Amino acid sequence: MTDRAATPEALGPRDVELIVSGRHADPHRILGRHDGRVRAYRPGAQAVSAIAGGARHPLARVRGTDLWEGPLPDGVDDYRFEARYRRDGEDVSYVFDDPYRSWPTIGELDLHLFGEGRHRRLWEVLGAHLRVHDGMAGVAFAVWAPNARAVRVVGDWNFWDGRVHPMRTLGGSGVWELFIPGVGAGARYKYELVTSTGQLILKADPFARAAELPPATASVVAEPSRHDWEDDGWLRERAQTDLLASPLSIYEVHLGSWRHVGDGSGAGRPPTYLELAESLPEYVAEMGFTHVELMPVAEHPFSGSWGYQVSGYYAPTSRYGTPDEFRALVDAFHARGIGVIVDWVPAHFPRDAWALARFDGTALYEHEDPRRGSHPDWGTLVFNFGRNEVRNFLVANALYWIEEFHIDALRVDAVASMLYLDYSRKEGEWLPNKFGGRENLEAVSFLREVNEVVFGSQPGATVIAEESTSWPAVSRPTYLGGLGFGFKWNMGWMHDTLNYFSQDPLYRRYHHGELTFGLLYAWSENFILPLSHDEVVHQKNSMLNKMPGDRWQQLANLRALYAWMWAHPGKQLLFMGGEFGQEHEWNHDSELDWWTLDWDDHRRLSEMVRTLNWLYREQPALWERDFTSDGFGWIDAGDADQSVLSFLRRGGEPGSDDEGEAVLACVANLTPVPHVGYRIGLPRPGRWKELLNTDGHEWGGTGAGNAGEVWAEEEPWHGQDWSASLILPPLGVLWFVPD
Repeated sequence: MTDRAATPEALGPRDVELIVSGRHADPHRILGRHDGRVRAYRPGAQAVSAIAGGARHPLARVRGTDLWEGPLPDGVDDYRFEARYRRDGEDVSYVFDDPYRSWPTIGELDLHLFGEGRHRRLWEVLGAHLRVHDGMAGVAFAVWAPNARAVRVVGDWNFWDGRVHPMRTLGGSGVWELFIPGVGAGARYKYELVTSTGQLILKADPFARAAELPPATASVVAEPSRHDWEDDGWLRERAQTDLLASPLSIYEVHLGSWRHVGDGSGAGRPPTYLELAESLPEYVAEMGFTHVELMPVAEHPFSGSWGYQVSGYYAPTSRYGTPDEFRALVDAFHARGIGVIVDWVPAHFPRDAWALARFDGTALYEHEDPRRGSHPDWGTLVFNFGRNEVRNFLVANALYWIEEFHIDALRVDAVASMLYLDYSRKEGEWLPNKFGGRENLEAVSFLREVNEVVFGSQPGATVIAEESTSWPAVSRPTYLGGLGFGFKWNMGWMHDTLNYFSQDPLYRRYHHGELTFGLLYAWSENFILPLSHDEVVHQKNSMLNKMPGDRWQQLANLRALYAWMWAHPGKQLLFMGGEFGQEHEWNHDSELDWWTLDWDDHRRLSEMVRTLNWLYREQPALWERDFTSDGFGWIDAGDADQSVLSFLRRGGEPGSDDEGEAVLACVANLTPVPHVGYRIGLPRPGRWKELLNTDGHEWGGTGAGNAGEVWAEEEPWHGQDWSASLILPPLGVLWFVPD
């Protein structure tokens, strides 16, 4: 190692003061080796020596402070320090490498790309990284804090004393950097920042890839991943799959409350990632779902929440284990043929003082003006999407989850709140854009960039929008003027459908349009039909208890709702517990009501959902042409008086009812009154197999139906050349396919 200064650095009183107080913005200019001399700052040390060339060279205090200085022999390039302390009445010595002898661990290109907002692998640069640097093993720390006067790393190894390890600022990038030899994986740390006003604040690392178990808030130096992925075949198949024309049935899960580990009484503890890997993929696969959606797994402070207030965007929550154990869970899903969707939350972040909020003492990640930077509904802060570095933080984070954890899709939460500057704001509480409009142009640009980057670099991965307004072209390509998402949740369909099914069947004739209206716009987006977590909290009741009538009618209604939903154009999503008729609203303190499966009616509901999924997979008519109008046609949408609806789904190559086109007929009778001799038009003659009857004895129904088949006669009806006379069971949905 050669000297980094050609001439001796004069130590003025100001430099000494700044070093001693830990507020020097360029400590490497003072500490370390300079022109044959070395300096170290060790608060509380009784003596400090440099060890070089096999000899110990005592250093002297500078101006009576804990800053030590002394010469090194000529020709000596390598050295270490030894510091002696008096603790508990005994002398204790520590030998350590000098953090201030190293060149920066971040290159100029990295800083340039970050400043432009174009560093696609930013997590490999900022944060804490184990590495060997200048021949020393340790951790490279880097953090963006452009408005701080000084930044220090504090942690287990320096007794959380920020004066020991001040960082250096790298030019005008706003990035502070320090390589600390001897720090290893598992070490807890934070950044201690001196703000422009002189305030001292303590912050977790925005790029930490692991964190302490909440409610503790320190970041943790992550182990390098040792997980040996076994999903190459899955990733190859994913890259070749068109999800728009494939079966997609999603099981939404909150990991901590799915099923507890214990005696089965519901009083056990939440599972770990590894325990989940042994049971959850198997369950999802057996139930026939194609994908699982995990509610936010990024670190968040409050365990009693869904996880949508994220404090550690790059850290899988430590509640359930390590990052590699989360990788093992994803690998286990892929081994069972299950795609993994993760909820991603770029819309807002919490105000916790130790996290992103006013990170360097200023509104760094958020807007300063609360009319842009404060979210009125959730009490959270809104990202400043117009700032290059903030946008880069989020775009790289999207790629991080897909690349590092092999996630197949990101579901973006609360997109509507990002798109509108006046979202949940009254007049005078928001600022218009530069054209005077209410659209958040910076957020629109950010969302398009995320989608372009993901679709352009991650074969087969997709991005899903939870967007609750009529913003146009959410799931259309950006080159056509869209936002670029792969799919959009159909919130309008969800509200209309649940409102309809919650009505007493006596009054459903007056709500008939709520089931037909969604087909007026069904092909404007690539829709997912969500019966999600949002519908089973805050006194909204469980899915079962939304249904009217006695218990038999509630279960019959729920079976009919699911069969209607699975046959409807669009992909489908069901929140955990809905598949077996969960009794209670979601409760973060307990597991699902698995005990209800001891009851025949709930067990049969679960078996019917399993059958729905497997029948769905086997019927191309239900998914090949989900997003084009030629994949759907009403048989009869107008029988409101009897609350009966019927339609056709089509798959395969479009044609004129030829044998190459898959067809399925769905007929729903949504009152408890059975109908005998109910005639519907059909596009083909001959035998039609009754593929599904939700009123079958096997599902807990009355058994009314058509003995497994109907015959289409040459009698025109409903605009079709053929028709069949059916028995419609009470509160039942029938599926028919031509034999």
